[in-house]
Amino acid sequence: MNDIKLALLGSQGAGKSAVLVRFLTRRFIGEYASNANSLYHKRLSIDGRQLNLEVFDPCSQSSEARCILEEPVDWADGFVVVYNISDRTSFINAKNILRQIREARVENCKGEVEVPVCLVGNKQDLCHARQVREDEGRCLAQENRCHFQEVSAAESYQDIANLFTQLIRQVMEHLKYRADRRRYSGSKSMAKLINNVFGKRRKSV
Repeated sequence: MNDIKLALLGSQGAGKSAVLVRFLTRRFIGEYASNANSLYHKRLSIDGRQLNLEVFDPCSQSSEARCILEEPVDWADGFVVVYNISDRTSFINAKNILRQIREARVENCKGEVEVPVCLVGNKQDLCHARQVREDEGRCLAQENRCHFQEVSAAESYQDIANLFTQLIRQVMEHLKYRADRRRYSGSKSMAKLINNVFGKRRKSV
């Protein structure tokens, strides 16, 4: 059983909790503001593999709230960053969150910045009030080397399920790569140690 940890980040009113609940329960909850951090659990199967999924949904982040990011950045294997396509301020905040994720990973994870991230433009059903063009979101995702998708938590479960599934697949590949790299590094160190020990013995004979 694999454990996958995701963090969901975004401004108040971006609908990030609605996106998450839509994925977990298929239901649309509408907007609500939470002043508390929440941790959700779900057991699921992807590509025949059983997973324990944990999703951390902290209270909404403002552009200044760097301190809120510190815990999920250290904890999470992947991130979903949500903005509202009808609210440019939420898009600017998403841009800041992506930058903070990148900076925090460089500081705390020995330069490992390629953590899987999905940038989500929510409330696609509000196209008549759009303030952020789709190509702006796509460009921001390309700059940060992450996946991008526009969705409507109010209208579509399947689009949201697809983006979470794709992100979880990326996380599994990323975790496997890290584990393989650690094993390779460990085997090289062991080989060097064995060579040093037995090499010295041969010289002394």
